Amino acid sequence: MIVDQAIYRRGRREPCGDLSDALDALRADEESTDFLWIGLKDPTSAEFDLVNEELQLHPLAVEDAVNGHQRAKVELYDNTMFVVLKPLRYIEETSDIETGEVMMFVGDRFVVTVRYGEAGPLKSVRARLEANPEMLSHGAIAVLHAVTDAVVDNYLAIDAELQDDLEEIEQSVFAGSDTVTSETIYRLKREVLEFRRAATPLAAPLRMLHDGSRSPLPDKEVRLLLRDVADHLLRVIDHMESYDRLLTDILSAHLAQISVQQNNDMRKISAWVAMAAVPTMIAGIYGMNFDHMPELHWYYGYFGALGLMGGACVVLYRMFKKSGWL
Repeated sequence: MIVDQAIYRRGRREPCGDLSDALDALRADEESTDFLWIGLKDPTSAEFDLVNEELQLHPLAVEDAVNGHQRAKVELYDNTMFVVLKPLRYIEETSDIETGEVMMFVGDRFVVTVRYGEAGPLKSVRARLEANPEMLSHGAIAVLHAVTDAVVDNYLAIDAELQDDLEEIEQSVFAGSDTVTSETIYRLKREVLEFRRAATPLAAPLRMLHDGSRSPLPDKEVRLLLRDVADHLLRVIDHMESYDRLLTDILSAHLAQISVQQNNDMRKISAWVAMAAVPTMIAGIYGMNFDHMPELHWYYGYFGALGLMGGACVVLYRMFKKSGWL
């Protein structure tokens, strides 16, 4: 559905009536940078067709926008730029990361933003831009920068949350705590992978947008602003790669600790079994009812057998204790 639409003249918001009439009026003034901004959320095909009829967007870009589930990218269609971003939302209760989708059509005097999911709300972005008429005076590309900057800034916030989770797990593992399991480490590793899938594909398109020789953006100041956004994105991507490697090492260390603990347990079990086997063997021998056995009819034979069992167990216990098995 259409959640908001407005015309921005000289950085000031004005109500928007008929889309085609508004666009014709905006394009009549070739010297201005005024533009129309339409915001959609989870649109159906029919709802999107209403906008497309007025703006005449490229069919391939429209197909991507309606179907969703695209990777982060920037594509150029004639005089329209199609941008896909993957905003993220960190769920504090479960430490999970939820991925949304924001698509933008940036064309001649118009911007259309399409949002899927709850991640990456754009209401606050619009409010910040409306409070900064100087930025809005750059035209439709100001929206491109503001939305991209908001998505990447949120990446930085989630990066800090993941770093805290990682440090907590690392300390617990190497402190020998039983609170961390292999499942906990794997789940965080999976969330890091979810983050990388959203952020990594965006690096090349952002580089293209701020590169003066390849960028379709005519405004040098906005290109510089996008370069700053790209720097933040690269820093986040570097962090995610290091987190992924570190989690692999932590998981290996955790599994090694489990293996060592299992070996220790097996040694203890083996030691106790050995100590139980000796008296069992002696009792088994003297339990055989043969007439001609050593000391069979000796008066103190029973007490001697018990003493032999106890002495053998004490000797074995001291040997295993000294060797570290017990």
